[in-house]
Amino acid sequence: MAIQTGLQLISYSQELVDGQPVHYSSNCLPIKALKYEPAGHAFHSAALKLHGWEEEGIETEDQKVSKDKEQSYMPSSESYSTKGKKKTGSGDTQQDHYAMLGLGHLRYLATEEQIRKSYREVALKYHPDKQAAILLAEETEAAKQAKKCEIESHFKAIQEAYEALIDPVKRRIYDSTDEFDDEIPTDCAPQDFFKVFGPAFMRNGRWSVNQPIPSLGDENTSLKEADSFYDFWYSFKSWREFPHADEFDLEQAESRDHKRWMERQNAKLSEKARKEDYARIRTLVDSAYKRDPRILRRKEEGKAEKQRKKEAKFLAKRLQEEEAARAAEEERRQKEEEEKRAAEAALQQKKLKEKREEASA
Repeated sequence: MAIQTGLQLISYSQELVDGQPVHYSSNCLPIKALKYEPAGHAFHSAALKLHGWEEEGIETEDQKVSKDKEQSYMPSSESYSTKGKKKTGSGDTQQDHYAMLGLGHLRYLATEEQIRKSYREVALKYHPDKQAAILLAEETEAAKQAKKCEIESHFKAIQEAYEALIDPVKRRIYDSTDEFDDEIPTDCAPQDFFKVFGPAFMRNGRWSVNQPIPSLGDENTSLKEADSFYDFWYSFKSWREFPHADEFDLEQAESRDHKRWMERQNAKLSEKARKEDYARIRTLVDSAYKRDPRILRRKEEGKAEKQRKKEAKFLAKRLQEEEAARAAEEERRQKEEEEKRAAEAALQQKKLKEKREEASA
């Protein structure tokens, strides 16, 4: 193998270190640096190969290992984008755990004791050892084997349902994805307000961290209770989980960094869904508050009271102005009378003076 002599200046791509090129001296040409800086035999071998130099002879085991490492040192976020996603297809259906245990009529309202009791009853009834008579009823071995697989599969589904519902974390996730009507009423006739919005609040109240939730009440409920109801829903806190169809399965992570990256991606999906759900609840509360006849009545009463105060203030001002006008008129009249009496007195004095002058003459 020919060796190229002399030192040549090489530079890595600018995105390697703070956007500035880093220069080193070497006897080979550069190779593209990815996440990690290559070194050793792998560095020189790859660089010489890019320059057109190829080693002659059979590769040693160390060289093979080096090449393997050279190809595997480049994990990045782009390489994670399609790895580890949970497999979900249109044909996948979620098992109804509550129905499997005979609790379909209770669902999220079922208590832990009810779950344990139902599991014991169902597991005892459908245990494979209790289904021997059904197997004997089959005529062929193939039919017996098929029935046996069906029995075992059904019993396994019962166990899975119990494990999911008895664990608080797993049950919360399952209940969050259980069938639920997310629709919220946006309008209704005034007389149907409590019939339309009452069930909507009760339905969404299942997600509340704080239990029990207050009732919407009726037409005769006090305004204090109505205000307390809306204060509760405007500060609503939900325990609902938001698993996403495109989230990543942490158990398929290839490394610790890959797992952390999966967790961040899952957190983004959950946070987006959580914000959307809080916006949905807020829309429900705003719509109800805007149409609640008790709140509307209070607003009308407030407007009427404000109008009464305004009219009373206007009337008081008008009375004050009329009183001031009367006082001014009375003052003017008194002044005119005083001026008239003064003029008459002056005239009398003048006449009296003239009489005295005539008498002395």
